[in-house]
Formats: sequence, structure tokens, C-alpha cells
Amino acid sequence: MLYYLSRLSDDFVAALVFMGAIATALLIGICFHEFSHAFVADSLGDRTPRSFGRVTLNPLAHLDPMGTILMVIVGFGWGKPVPVNPNATRNPKQTLWMTALAGPFSNFVVAAVAGLAIRLDVVPWVSPFDLLNFDLLSATGWSNTEYLGLYLSSITLFSVILGVFNLIPIAPLDGFKVVAGLLPYEMSRSFLQLEPYGPIILLILLLSTFLTGGQFAILFEVMDPFIRFFLQLFAGVGNDPFVGGR
Repeated sequence: MLYYLSRLSDDFVAALVFMGAIATALLIGICFHEFSHAFVADSLGDRTPRSFGRVTLNPLAHLDPMGTILMVIVGFGWGKPVPVNPNATRNPKQTLWMTALAGPFSNFVVAAVAGLAIRLDVVPWVSPFDLLNFDLLSATGWSNTEYLGLYLSSITLFSVILGVFNLIPIAPLDGFKVVAGLLPYEMSRSFLQLEPYGPIILLILLLSTFLTGGQFAILFEVMDPFIRFFLQLFAGVGNDPFVGGR
């Protein structure tokens, strides 16, 4: 994000396209993600999300003030968690994992829609992380299809990252409740006892990545093959999806 902000004066349109893609991916991703939790819970008989006004696509119902501010400043944020009560449904364990899975699934839906034009070769894959290619395009001139490629590639990539990240089975991420809901009853009870420690574990893993300059990046190493799989599935991106373009 900082790189693109620094390039506003050099290549205003491309930098603006990228930042617009980030805003689109995060705004749609977060709001559709939280709505999907609420919609599935409501469909399974849990009226808690409806009572809090969360069964809606209105962004104002899902955006968290601090998460929104950070989304604008650093390109990463979060929405307000949807309150749910699986015990209000006929099958609480099923409701738990289906409601949790709905959020990441919605991110993959966004990625599939954004990546369709790339998969059909209507526009090229232009990775926002390939800064050398960005410099090359800035020097030789961007075409309209490359601007659109950057926009859709960024939305696809960040939507996939959001979906995969949220499937990590560490609380408070959705993957934790997906696993808890799918495990046999006794194993699920034992697994749920780890929930209070989840945020600490996740914070340590995230901070270790930043503090070591990426040298200790367990989360990325775990996520990387899944990110590549879904990018191949949704956008037909082979080899290294973090590079590519003209």
C-alpha cells in the first residue's frame, strides 16, 4: 500500500486503480462476509443476527469503526462480528460450522466473480505484488485492459487471501468454529477449550512475521499452497501468482 501511495505522483491512474481495488475487495469482502454469516444463521433458525439488524447488505451494519479506519490507512481491517446462537437451532453443531464457513465461502465467491474475466483471457493477470512489472508498465505505458487487469487481479488475490486466512483453525477466525462444528462431540468440547488462547496465538504468529521481516512466516507458509490453488481455480493463474503481467 505504501509503495502505491508513493507512486501517486509518478503513475496516478495505476496507483489509484490499485488502491480502489483494495478498497473494493475489503469493503465488499468484509460486508458480504458478515452478511453471509448472518444469512446462513438466520436460514438455519437462529434469529439473533436478525434481531441485531445484521441480515442486510448495508455496509453500515457490518463495518467496525476502528477496522474501517485501519482499512483506509494500512489496507487491512475487519468488520463487526455477527452475534449468533447455534443453540437456538435444531442442530447446534451443524449450525456452528455452516455459519462459520459461510464467511470465507463468500470471499471465494467474490474472487470467482472478479477472476472470471482473467480466466477467460479477456484481461491479463497483473499481480499487484510484482513491483518490477509495475515499474515496467509505468515506463512503457499502461493499456486500458492492463488497468482493468490490475483492478480485477487485486480484487481476486485479496479476496482469496481473506478467505484462506479466515479458514485458519485458530480463534477468533472462522476456521476454528468450522473445525469445532465438524469434530465428534467429545473432541469438539476439548477443542473449544482452546478458544481463549486463540487470539494470543494468532497475534504472536502475526507479529513474528512482521518483526522478523518475513523470515518467520508460518502463517504464509501454511496459506501459500491454498492461495495458489484457489487462484488457479478462479483465475487460471499458474506458476507464481505473485508475479506476472506484460
